[in-house]
Amino acid sequence: MNSQRVKIAIVAGEASGDILGAGLLQALKSHFPSMDVEGIGGDLMLAQGLHSLYPMERLSVMGLTEVLGRLPELLKLRKRLAEHWKQNPPDVFIGIDAPDFTLGLEEQLKAAGIATVHYVSPSVWAWRKKRIFKIKRSTDLMLTLLPFEAAFYEEHQQRVAFVGHPLADDIPLVPDVQTAKSQLNIASSKRVVALLPGSRKSEVSQLARVFLQTAQALHKHDPDLVFLLPAANQKRYQELKTLIAEEFAELDVQLLLKQSQIAMEASDAILIASGTATLEAMLYKKPMVVAYRMSSLTYCILSRMITSQWVSLPNLLAQQTLIPELLQQKATPALMTEALLNALDNTGYRESLVDRFTEIHLRLRQGASEKAADAVLSLMHDKGLMPADLEVHNV
Repeated sequence: MNSQRVKIAIVAGEASGDILGAGLLQALKSHFPSMDVEGIGGDLMLAQGLHSLYPMERLSVMGLTEVLGRLPELLKLRKRLAEHWKQNPPDVFIGIDAPDFTLGLEEQLKAAGIATVHYVSPSVWAWRKKRIFKIKRSTDLMLTLLPFEAAFYEEHQQRVAFVGHPLADDIPLVPDVQTAKSQLNIASSKRVVALLPGSRKSEVSQLARVFLQTAQALHKHDPDLVFLLPAANQKRYQELKTLIAEEFAELDVQLLLKQSQIAMEASDAILIASGTATLEAMLYKKPMVVAYRMSSLTYCILSRMITSQWVSLPNLLAQQTLIPELLQQKATPALMTEALLNALDNTGYRESLVDRFTEIHLRLRQGASEKAADAVLSLMHDKGLMPADLEVHNV
């Protein structure tokens, strides 16, 4: 440990970033117990000593129309943060995810001579690859959660550290299915299908109905199936509760509030929206069917820009099709039902997925927060921002 007071500036824009930021700050505090931290974050980062300059909700904007509507406010906020830190320079600035906001801030601060770190790579390897040039202008160090991301940055001579994923550290290698079922009052003999249509309003509006229609079809095949539908927050809970009451009152589905992980752990198969949740499902070793729908115009634009063969993280990490991806017109109850029946009943397929998912889990289990802190310390050391006698692990 070191008695020098280090000043860290940090910005996270949503709940997932708050989790990453809190873990990183906790790891950095083991080296600098009295460090000063200011910026934007949620409750978890505040608990680690963050002095919040603005509420995190100011940045939590998703969707093109919502961003456009809030663009003047967001640009003004970013300008204020840049001016504040140019006048009161931190030793290092860390931007967590939210690349459209944080990379622009990093670019200004790096130009002012402040060391910058970006935590969570944008999907630059999949689409808009020219963003690598802005990243190199903006960021002294990229911290990636996934190994293939680090390889991309190394090819482009960007300083990078693969740190693994905190979820891989937190989720056990072998899920405790029976305990999870017991906590949800589900008989151990029952087979469970978890339905996860996403956390955003747009995702739920596009997917919840077809997910529940798929559950109806599965129920006809196997009336003993139990269905779990976790809602990400109170607003989604009310929307889903209304939908079930109006259109699916006869379906035996257990609506949960903020219990997605226990729903995954208790499940035998999962129907899930594409996104970070697919990584959690993989870490719980669950066969899954990935589905996604968006507006036709948005899909038309994005499909022309994306160069990756897959959209789900399990397939991207394996670099092969381990799980089905049903997008846009293919996200139908009929196709989802067929794929889920295979996921439930094909024993050989289920066993092979567990083996592959365990391999990937071990690859991602790196001690992410500590490794990220080591990489930040190494950057600070190389830039002369800390005493040379402080122990820094190689990354």
